[in-house]
Amino acid sequence: MAALSPRTLTRLTAIAVVLSAGVEFAAAHGIAGNRFFAGTLTFDDPAVADELIVPNFSSFEHPAESGNVVDNRFDWAFSRLLTPTLAVGIDGGWVHRSWPNAQRSGFDTTNVGLKAEIFRNNQHETLVSAGIAWGIGRSGAQGIGGSEPDTVQPGLFFGRGFGDLPDAFALLRPFAITGALVGELPTTHASEIAAPDPTTGRFQTTLVPKVDTLHWGFSIQYSTYYLTSRFTGGPPKEEPLNQLLPLVEFSFDSPYGQNTKATMNPGFAYVAVTWQASVEAILPLNRATGTGTGVRAQLLLFTDDLLPSLFGKPLLTDRPGPSLTAW
Repeated sequence: MAALSPRTLTRLTAIAVVLSAGVEFAAAHGIAGNRFFAGTLTFDDPAVADELIVPNFSSFEHPAESGNVVDNRFDWAFSRLLTPTLAVGIDGGWVHRSWPNAQRSGFDTTNVGLKAEIFRNNQHETLVSAGIAWGIGRSGAQGIGGSEPDTVQPGLFFGRGFGDLPDAFALLRPFAITGALVGELPTTHASEIAAPDPTTGRFQTTLVPKVDTLHWGFSIQYSTYYLTSRFTGGPPKEEPLNQLLPLVEFSFDSPYGQNTKATMNPGFAYVAVTWQASVEAILPLNRATGTGTGVRAQLLLFTDDLLPSLFGKPLLTDRPGPSLTAW
């Protein structure tokens, strides 16, 4: 367990980001060889690219302080390549939270960070990246839990496709898995939140302990690209976009010493050259997550293709990386 603790992840990802900052591979969306790894909705994907999410909307009922709440969220994220394998990013969101007898709205915590591609194998459709982010303390509204302390958030992200399988396993070629491990390390041991009194509905401030939390998950994806004549089994002649991608995401939040919250999120994504649109259901897997179901939808824009005059090359270098199809 210690090997996967958030503080161990901090050391590993900081080293990985620093070591990979000077290494240049190609980075275009989340593509490795013939495989496009869809941008997932509940955790980050392994892509290091110029991207804009506007928005990632979700509506979900879950347990919180003073009983169950319904959160309607509008999250956003933006990342910009500094080099072909290193990107700077910022994300945040707005939340409308409803209790049985009260409501509050406000901005969630803003996060800024770096993300780097640390391993790529195009032939075997493998992509690994690492990142580290800072959650800006008290940058959100107290009434929706956005006024938490500063946090350090190391992360590792991976994707592995099975398009390289031999003919005997051809039916499995469309499948891929992606996953993420992200630690959340608060800099203080408690934070103040505002929650309504169950009887009166009046808001009162309470002190809530903060602990190290491991956010982790994985997805199973099915690429219809492998069912078309565009897939030849060798290096792709064009980027494997313009396709439907059914997927199931499994997401887990594991606070130290507390019960893990878990959801299963079945859905699908459609990928075009300049955008990806996705939708999925939110299904709780245990009591700690609640009994209500929800929905999530996302629009992801590939800004390098959408606005090439602004995002056609990384900020700090004109040197391109090797071809994505180089085997």
